[in-house]
Amino acid sequence: MTAVPATMSGESDRLAYASGRGRWVVAATVLGSAIASIDATVVGIALPAIGREFDSGLATLQWVVTAYTLTLASLLLVGGALGDRYGRKRVFTAGVIWFALASALCGIAPNPAILIAARALQGVGAALLTPGSLAILEASFRTEDRGKAIGAWSGLSGVATAIGPFLGGWLVQAVSWRLIFAINLPLAALVVAVAQRHVPDSHDPDATGRIDTAGAALITAGLVALTYGLIDGPTDGWTSPTVQIVLIGAVLLLGGFVVRERRAATPMLPLNLFSSTQFTATNIVTFVLYGALGGALFLLPIQLQQVSGYTALEAGVSLLPVTALMLALSARSGALAARIGPRLQMSLGPVLVGSGLALFTQVDHVGSYVTEVLPAVLVFGLGLATTVAPLTTTALTAAPARHAGMASAVNNDVARAAGLIAVAVLPAAAGITGSAYLHPAQFSTGFHTACLISAALCVLSGVLAAATIRNPHQGPAPVSPAAKHRMHCSLDAPPAHPTGPEAVG
Repeated sequence: MTAVPATMSGESDRLAYASGRGRWVVAATVLGSAIASIDATVVGIALPAIGREFDSGLATLQWVVTAYTLTLASLLLVGGALGDRYGRKRVFTAGVIWFALASALCGIAPNPAILIAARALQGVGAALLTPGSLAILEASFRTEDRGKAIGAWSGLSGVATAIGPFLGGWLVQAVSWRLIFAINLPLAALVVAVAQRHVPDSHDPDATGRIDTAGAALITAGLVALTYGLIDGPTDGWTSPTVQIVLIGAVLLLGGFVVRERRAATPMLPLNLFSSTQFTATNIVTFVLYGALGGALFLLPIQLQQVSGYTALEAGVSLLPVTALMLALSARSGALAARIGPRLQMSLGPVLVGSGLALFTQVDHVGSYVTEVLPAVLVFGLGLATTVAPLTTTALTAAPARHAGMASAVNNDVARAAGLIAVAVLPAAAGITGSAYLHPAQFSTGFHTACLISAALCVLSGVLAAATIRNPHQGPAPVSPAAKHRMHCSLDAPPAHPTGPEAVG
């Protein structure tokens, strides 16, 4: 098959979705997103096995999750800006290669410190490839075919996310947790080969000025300090000088980030987006809701395996009904919100999510799937399907049309930051510290408390939505075909699996 041109110079050069070259572009972007999505959905399943091999406490498992989310959340906007300026294919391919090399390091890590460092490097690679996958589709296809291409990307990425826990659970159970990272290597090689031959490069001619490296450095250092303080505080004591210094440093660094973004000529995060009350309110709801999800879903696979006696494979597939509900109902939920406005679904949906989380308090050492897990799964999944599409669409339409891409990225980042903080805070708030996850009765008590805390946060997010979200007066603001197909989830894939806050894609 003939390779596509190296660059796209105008609408006449863009691809048709039904063409062979167009399908190759979709395949490359889907597989690229799948690398990050599959990895994210299987790490949560592998946490108990990682803890056993390294004889580690809960803090180490928290860092295995948060190290990845830290660098991804901090650098996601920078990754998009790099692609706009220096070529989306180039940055996307670099991200895939970087992610693969970091995955190899994860797979051979001889101790927790190297594994955590490698996970942070994975997050850097994901920050480069994740925004590039959608940007390539939007830049490569003809206007009339762009929605089809992004719709295919969204659906196929969802399928990849659903396969992840099943595949990861089988690998952990049959061989070793290390193989969940090794599967990225052949996928990455295939993505690079297809991208180099078939994907056209593109950039934003209006993207000028310097990359906001100072802003990226401040937000990364601030989040690292905040996470370190929140994870180590329960162990070392909140009065520990080290913990207090780190937390004060986090406040200063994050405050410095806000000051920097106000003054920068080309800020990483345009703060004027938050001049829209609707946009600000939507992101507050997102932060509370996805914080609740991230914390609870970090603990759930440990509960299923350490307390209920599930195998890694059984834990991996136990929440697949949530994925099925998301794939079946999210588009319908988005269509309903377009007709009646998002306020009702954004108010009731989180309450359903919270009800599902509250039902997870029934999961104990007996672990009967039909009577204890499935009811919670169904209510939880119905709540997500009700909420996610209206929430994401509202975040997009609350900003000016020319900033829709940035609005989506900001909402995505808010969700990731919320999950990051929740994984650091929720276990301690529920009384789960140290080696508690190795003691089933103690962990189960803490897990039930964590579920109730998360359920209350979900209800709070619904109340906030009811109080702050407003329906459009004359129908919803127009949403581009690309934006309509981005409504699958703020976390880059249906957060349906017990994987913690790093769902992606």
